[in-house]
Amino acid sequence: MEDWDAVDDRMNTEANLMAGSASDCALALKGLRKVFGDVVAVDGIDLEVRRGECFGLLGPNGAGKTTTIEICEGLTTADAGDVHLLGLDWRDAAAELRQRIGVQLQETQLPEKLTVEEILRLFRSFYRKGLAVEETIRMAQLEEKRKARIGTLSGGQKQRLAMACALVGDPDLLFLDEPTTGLDPQARRHLWDLVDQLRSAGRTIILTTHYMDEAEHLCDRVAIMDHGKMIALGTPNELIASVGGDHVVEFAITMQADGGPVDATTLTAIPGVQGHRVDAGLHQLSVVELHTTVPQIFAALDEMGLQPVEFRTHSATLEDVFVGLTGRNLRDE
Repeated sequence: MEDWDAVDDRMNTEANLMAGSASDCALALKGLRKVFGDVVAVDGIDLEVRRGECFGLLGPNGAGKTTTIEICEGLTTADAGDVHLLGLDWRDAAAELRQRIGVQLQETQLPEKLTVEEILRLFRSFYRKGLAVEETIRMAQLEEKRKARIGTLSGGQKQRLAMACALVGDPDLLFLDEPTTGLDPQARRHLWDLVDQLRSAGRTIILTTHYMDEAEHLCDRVAIMDHGKMIALGTPNELIASVGGDHVVEFAITMQADGGPVDATTLTAIPGVQGHRVDAGLHQLSVVELHTTVPQIFAALDEMGLQPVEFRTHSATLEDVFVGLTGRNLRDE
């Protein structure tokens, strides 16, 4: 498996390239830090997000994603570090920034007796300029629910309404914090379609999620966070390539009478095997070519007197990147 120092090198190189054009920067964080009691929620983050990209913050619950976003949104004050949005600072341009950003919180509570149209007209009144209420209703695919009271909406419809409230001011920078958490698959896909449309229209979007498939589908680049630190940065394809193989082979083993322990050296010596690790008794091999490598894996295990069970393969994902960096699964608490 590729040395993870190479990931750090790419992160530093990309940061240097981005620093060369401040006008292309929608968000710049430098030395960002936030502590709650004994917990370091955000630990010295440096980051730049380009205008017009969909940027994802990926990590497990408690990684520091939401705290980072809340500092960027002006909802939480950092203990240290600098935050610039659209070239402005919350300390001296708060009123202007509120006119230029849109925010969808992880949980949005809206008055249940108001209708969809009424709440959007209310939110539109907060902005000097913005989109027509009719347009935001159309974008959120809520035409049939225009007169419906908020308390009657499904979870997915409420999430689309929260997105519409974030869009009604026609923001230059849009924050989406875990927008699909708790939604059924169909509702998630509807939100994905809307984000895809916004990205195609050139809006700058910052998205937090702990769903790796969501980040792979929606984001131009992602940063992986863990324990308040940014531990990887790049496009989804770049990070997945850093795993060291196109596929992951997973299996558990049952020991035969004449068998011994798994010889990891023998497995990694097989042509096409790039790395080996064990997670909760499950062996994981990074593999380049399945059709030539899998038969040799079976043969090697047989020679060791071992019987593989739960044998399965999958294409490498951001989940595998995270496991390779941290040794634990993406959604572990």
